[in-house]
Amino acid sequence: MESKLTLKLDGRAIRRAKRYARSNQDSLSRLVEKFFNSLTQNELDIDEKLPPIIKSLAGILKNKDKIDFQGEYADYLERKYR
Repeated sequence: MESKLTLKLDGRAIRRAKRYARSNQDSLSRLVEKFFNSLTQNELDIDEKLPPIIKSLAGILKNKDKIDFQGEYADYLERKYR
């Protein structure tokens, strides 16, 4: 389903994008669509590939910013190979 979208952009950026689209035999609308798809592709890939049980685990790790994963792994290896 196609929908119309109005964007406000810098005039120079629009001119450059139109030249780029023309030189690549594409439309500006198609370029914007490809760009949006590329931004969200990883999200789509993950959602499509993961089994439901794994999807249900997403976001359960609390304080993940405070965990030193590399340090934890280094400590594990040190204990393992002593």
